[in-house]
Amino acid sequence: MRPGSPYLYSGRAGSGNGGHSASDAAQRAQFTLALRRAGVMDTRVLAALERVPRPAFVPESLRSHAYEDCALAIGLGQTISAPSVVGMMTQTLALQPEDNVLEIGTGCGYQAAVLACLTRRVTSIERHGPLAATAQQRLAKLGFLNISVRHGDGFLGAPDQAPFDAIMVTAAAPHVPPALTQQLAEGGRLMIPLQVEGQAGEQRAKLLLLRRDGANWHQQVIDQASFVPMLTGLD
Repeated sequence: MRPGSPYLYSGRAGSGNGGHSASDAAQRAQFTLALRRAGVMDTRVLAALERVPRPAFVPESLRSHAYEDCALAIGLGQTISAPSVVGMMTQTLALQPEDNVLEIGTGCGYQAAVLACLTRRVTSIERHGPLAATAQQRLAKLGFLNISVRHGDGFLGAPDQAPFDAIMVTAAAPHVPPALTQQLAEGGRLMIPLQVEGQAGEQRAKLLLLRRDGANWHQQVIDQASFVPMLTGLD
C-alpha cells in the first residue's frame, strides 16, 4: 500500500476490528452525511474519514458508538475527538499529498491515520507511553506505513523531522509553543486549540489556524470544540 494514498486501510481486519459488514456500510453512509452537515465538504478529507475504520480505534465496549459524532474516552483521561472536529481541523489545514506533517497528541492514533491518508509522512507525538505504544501497534496492523509515533513532549515538537508543511495539535494548549512555530516550513499551517482562560480539565477551546508567510504570520479562529488539556513532560 502506497504511503500517502487515501486507501491505506485494506478492510481485512474483520468486523470486530472495523471490517465492512452491511450494517457497517449503512453506518458509514450516515456518518458521511453527518460530516457534510457539519461542514466537512473537502472530498479528499471525506474519503479519508470514510476509509479509516473508527471502531478499530475505540475501546471494544464503545464500538457501537464509533460512528456517532461525539468524543469517546480511550483511557488515561484521554479522548478520541468527534469525527466532525477531526474532519474540520483536517480540512482547514488544506493538506497536499507531498506534505510532511507533525501531530501533537497521538491518543489512539485515529487523527494520525486520517492525516496519513492525505499526506506523504506523519510524525505523531504522545506524552503517555502506553498510548504511544498501543497506537503504533494498531496503525502498523492496519497498514499505515507512513506514520511514526513517538513518546515525547509535544511542546518540543520533532526538530529532527522539521520543517513541517502542517502541524496539528489535538489538545487544548495554554499558548502556542515556540518550538512548533520554529519547525513550520515557509507557507506552513499550524492548527491548534487554545485554552479558554479560567477553565480546567476538558474544556472548550478556540481552534486557531496560523499560516507562515516569511516573517509574517496570519491567524484565523475557525471554531470552538472540547479538548483535554495539553500538558508538558512525559507520562
